[in-house]
Amino acid sequence: MKKYKVQRNPFVVPTSDGKLIEEHFGQASINATISLAHMIAPPGWSEPFQTPDFDEYTYIIKGKKKFIIDDEEIILAAGESIKILKGTRVQYSNPFDAACEYIAICDPPFELDRANREDQ
Repeated sequence: MKKYKVQRNPFVVPTSDGKLIEEHFGQASINATISLAHMIAPPGWSEPFQTPDFDEYTYIIKGKKKFIIDDEEIILAAGESIKILKGTRVQYSNPFDAACEYIAICDPPFELDRANREDQ
């Protein structure tokens, strides 16, 4: 048995909001204890508020991303990162003029049912 797994064909998560989600490791691509995804959020993109049952780490590669955590607004730019603890109410968006490219890691792995998204 190999002691490593090279991922050359990530699972592309179908979306209807223009966001690219390439899951390299996680529930959709390979049974893993975390999920790791490369994402590109187009200008004007946003998600509803959610209170996930997982910790989420985000690293911004290009552009900017807006986070509303509880009632605090945080904007991260390329080279910056954040860890948001599970059970925290958060909204993610890209209200800016350029796409935002980033990496997200969820522990345990992302599953839509664990995101606990609010109705819009």
